[in-house]
Amino acid sequence: MFSLRHTEAVEKIVPADSATINSHMQQNKTATTEDTACRPHKHDGKRPLIGLALGAGAARGWSHIGVLRELAAHGVHPDIIAGTSIGAVVGGCYAADRLDQIETFARSLTRRRVFTLMDLSFSGGSLITGERLKTALEQELDSFKIEDLPIPFAAVAAEVGTGHEVWLQRGSLPLAIRASYALPGIFEPVRIGERWLFDGALVNPVPVTVCRALGADFVIAVNVTADMMYRSGVIHGEAVASKNPNEAAPFDDKGDGSFVERILPRYFDKRTGDAPNVATAMIDAFNIVQDRILRSRLAGDPPDAIITARMEDIGMFDFHRADQLIDIGHLAAKRALPNIFAHIPIPGVSA
Repeated sequence: MFSLRHTEAVEKIVPADSATINSHMQQNKTATTEDTACRPHKHDGKRPLIGLALGAGAARGWSHIGVLRELAAHGVHPDIIAGTSIGAVVGGCYAADRLDQIETFARSLTRRRVFTLMDLSFSGGSLITGERLKTALEQELDSFKIEDLPIPFAAVAAEVGTGHEVWLQRGSLPLAIRASYALPGIFEPVRIGERWLFDGALVNPVPVTVCRALGADFVIAVNVTADMMYRSGVIHGEAVASKNPNEAAPFDDKGDGSFVERILPRYFDKRTGDAPNVATAMIDAFNIVQDRILRSRLAGDPPDAIITARMEDIGMFDFHRADQLIDIGHLAAKRALPNIFAHIPIPGVSA
């Protein structure tokens, strides 16, 4: 059974000390023995515990892979990882020593394959069932329990109905990841125990607070939506007009789109001035809410260092652009290294 934590119970979580972290690391029996460049390492107790908070951002989260690779290349290995949504996907794979596999999967995606993974739901609870993504996750991660991972990991989700922030720290790793990325209205919510859970970006888009609660002395945050942050402007006196003053303009002038084109997110071929379809409108509304929450959370508990990946021309559903996104992650981490080393003491390591 999963360990469930929400905002009303955060103070009850006991931060882990170095001995606890080392003990946790030694318990993993499922990871392979093959060393990789980004494999989680054992903490020696002689340096600060480093936490990495991987933020939400849908397809843009593939850049987390490049961030992890670049940090590892410079000797920075997180001792604790917390992830929200796509951050939970990449962070969970890293903690399970499956970063190579998730990178291979990401780079293999094409526009056609992305669409084939979006299996339409007719249950009324969402637009996409997520069964095909579930199968892909379980093929790689089904044997992993969060409590057996070599380093502490938590996936952030939100509870339907109450809005509680839920930290998934025990039980099935792929189930926790699915709950963390279950975008409301797009993917079906995930049931764990008596709770229905969906995307954690609604409550904690970049989970700095989770890393601190798990015992991190210094936290590095990765924000992949910084360039999308809305300026909260107010437009005064905007003119309202239509072709016929007595008739509202039609929602879609073309009127010839298929059912799938009207429902699935219109990001691949979106043009300026296109009317939003159902999924696009929901996702844009979700992004606005996420942005407001992210600003508040980072202001209330700022990280010790932040990696900001800017990608103005990449949409939230451009999962097929993994090569470019991973490169962006590399560059973003490289730019942030001087700031990281200036604020986080890591003996024997320098930019």
